[in-house]
Amino acid sequence: MAAWESTPMALLARLRCLLDCVRCLRSCQPLPAPLCYVPRELHYKVCKDGGTGTGTGTWDCSLLPVWDTPSAARHKLPRATIELRKGSILRITGEEYCDERGLWGKLNKEQLQEYSVDPEMEEGWTVICRHTDVGDRLVPVESPDRLQRQQQLFGIDYKPVSRWEQVVDATYSLCLGAKPKPVEQDEDAVEKLCFVPPTWSYECDEDLVHFFHDHVAKEDESLGSVKQYVERIDVSSYTEDSTAWCLTDNYTDTYWESDGSQGQHWIRLHMKKGTVIKKLLLTVNAKDDNYMPKRVAVYGGESDNLKKLSDMPIDETLVGDVCVLEDMSTHLPVIEIRIVQCRDDGIDVRIHGIKIKSSRERDLGLSADIFQPANLVRYPRLEGTDPDVLYRRAVVLQRFVKLLDSVLPHIIPAWDHTLGTFNQLKSIKQFLLLSKCGAPLITQCLKDSETSKPSVMPRLYINRRLAMEHRDNPALDPSCKNAVFIQVYEGLKPSDKYEKALDYRWPGGYDQWWECKFIAEGIIDQGGGFRDSLADISEELCPSSADSPVPLLYFIRTSNQGNSTGEGRDMYVPNPSCRDFARYEWIGQLMGAALRGKEFLVLALPAFVWKQLTGETVTWSKDFTAVDSVLVKLLEVMEVMDKDTFEFKFGSELTYTTVLSDQRLVELIPNGSSTIVHYEDRKEFIRLVQKVRLEESKEQIAAMQAGLLKVVPQAVLDLLTWQELEKSVSGDPEVTVEALKKLTRFEELEQTDTRVQYFWEALNNFTNEDRSRFLRFVTGRSRLPAPIYVYPDKSGSEVTDALPESSTCSCTLFLPKYASAKICEEKLRYAAYNCVAIDTDMSPWEE
Repeated sequence: MAAWESTPMALLARLRCLLDCVRCLRSCQPLPAPLCYVPRELHYKVCKDGGTGTGTGTWDCSLLPVWDTPSAARHKLPRATIELRKGSILRITGEEYCDERGLWGKLNKEQLQEYSVDPEMEEGWTVICRHTDVGDRLVPVESPDRLQRQQQLFGIDYKPVSRWEQVVDATYSLCLGAKPKPVEQDEDAVEKLCFVPPTWSYECDEDLVHFFHDHVAKEDESLGSVKQYVERIDVSSYTEDSTAWCLTDNYTDTYWESDGSQGQHWIRLHMKKGTVIKKLLLTVNAKDDNYMPKRVAVYGGESDNLKKLSDMPIDETLVGDVCVLEDMSTHLPVIEIRIVQCRDDGIDVRIHGIKIKSSRERDLGLSADIFQPANLVRYPRLEGTDPDVLYRRAVVLQRFVKLLDSVLPHIIPAWDHTLGTFNQLKSIKQFLLLSKCGAPLITQCLKDSETSKPSVMPRLYINRRLAMEHRDNPALDPSCKNAVFIQVYEGLKPSDKYEKALDYRWPGGYDQWWECKFIAEGIIDQGGGFRDSLADISEELCPSSADSPVPLLYFIRTSNQGNSTGEGRDMYVPNPSCRDFARYEWIGQLMGAALRGKEFLVLALPAFVWKQLTGETVTWSKDFTAVDSVLVKLLEVMEVMDKDTFEFKFGSELTYTTVLSDQRLVELIPNGSSTIVHYEDRKEFIRLVQKVRLEESKEQIAAMQAGLLKVVPQAVLDLLTWQELEKSVSGDPEVTVEALKKLTRFEELEQTDTRVQYFWEALNNFTNEDRSRFLRFVTGRSRLPAPIYVYPDKSGSEVTDALPESSTCSCTLFLPKYASAKICEEKLRYAAYNCVAIDTDMSPWEE
């Protein structure tokens, strides 16, 4: 039967349980017992063929090794062996444990004695299911005798309540008459799942969620790592520039394009041994017109005996991923994707990518092995906690997320993006990182609220030379009218009352919002000019260099950046003095457009700002430290200091005032500048300072959020964590060499070529800022992901000292041959910082 019922009564029951769980998590209390339920006894029988338990092999008995603990199996022989005869039932408890060897089940002392095991053993563990399909496995069964007794007692339609999901429904439902009674629980196992360490905090749970997300939730992601599942990929045919390689380059702008007869196109995946497909997705784009696949069939099996597994139509308006195969139960050596038909009877097809989610014969879930101390270095709050305690806490948090997923579509309906928020979610936002239905809900909300792209692309004339002069000395023009930000903002204003303003809610595939004509920089803008303007806007709002002035008034450097103290020294906050809320709202609209599309608006804002945009709670000690760590520390010390120290340090000089991020002195109370803070009143003073500083940019952030909500539904902000919003809007701030290697393709250059070797040596010596600048020089983007295509320059194999050239429209770098790696590094760095204009490929103002 299904784990969850879908009746209104059951949904309300789970919602009540969810609210209880949220309260327990926030107060660090044990989670509700129904969520931690473990049955006292389960029945298993041996399956010899790895199938469903009905194997027909000729065997009389099976020997099951038993250890004291699962960890003992790493270095000890079994403590005992259970002989299980054909057709007999094995009784074990419902407590489970998963590690590198597989899924384990526990036998208590009473169950062990039934099989004449060493009477001194208090408990024993045996493998229920291995990660590989080798050896016997145990499959759960319901004892006919027990089921008959229960039906006689409770009625013929009785269904046993023996899963934690069913216990939650039964416990929290409100109904007339007697409720279904759960099967007796294993008190010891339930106590282990309910246990909360004495020093545990809600932040520990958040860290555990992030650890779990980093180590488990991402393991089976995408075809960027498809090579772990697939030996090789064959295709029926391909064009010169659109080969099968484009299916796995992790970039949706490239594609495999067939070059053959209509209806004869296929992609053949040769799977690695033991791999079982959980999901097979194709990335398609409706803008491909008659290259867009309309119907796809998937076949699988041995190469000489393929059988049809699925046959499905594809939405002709889709831009993104479509699942063409899922939930396979066995390994198939070959998977063949056949393109049955293209839109409008097109002859050839384009596929932009393949993604696979897979498992090894059976997804055994969370493994205790990942909680070893070596993996916890990045999570100091978790260090020192017993790995088994972390494992069981993760198990129960996994259950909580499953409970959350079961009600999420009902509390944030995807079909109506105007509904309000579910406020309780805001306090447990980080748990949404593990949600399986959050991302589909976000996709659906965005799709339901999108509008058609503009009939005419706006054309803007931008003078970047004036903008650069203003950037060098903003004091010369306080109005900032020459900044690219202002030029674009004014240029996009409707010219008359009949012209409709951009709503920025266009489909995700619409990747150029306006066309740029850079004055005196002749350019055909096929996307590169637009991306350059967006990068210029980002740089003007939040300059990447701490030494350059801030050319606009909307954001100011944090105190940490000015003092070179604490974390987030490159961060900015909205300017409390700036009252231009209309332009803050436009910034929010640009953020929404970036979230919907593939471009980035790179804003170096601390979590303090992102959290407020998503509706998450900000706290003084945790979040404001990234803004003004000196003040946070000062108030902490002030709160605990004795009276003599307070009088010595402050005397009569401390008044009810504080300095905001914009360096304005404000009064905390009427006549605060002339009112002295006494020792007895210091806690009230601290409270007032914290309140004023936490709310100093409240209006500006509210305006940004208002603009954001004009572009994306409220439900999307409810479902996104602040980290996800930041990454969707501003991209990944870290540009690593490893990430660049995955995104870089060399054309007409071998890996052994010195140009390739010097290139990587140079990037290895770059700082993160250098690599970000280099990325912008080549692609027009400052953050990943972005593809890079490297060609030899026109000098060919001759050694030269010429600067490299780039074309941001095609994300191409033309790399000269240099005499040494050091020269290559110097030239690339100089170009990245100084060659911001796109190479002239037409006369200025030429149409």
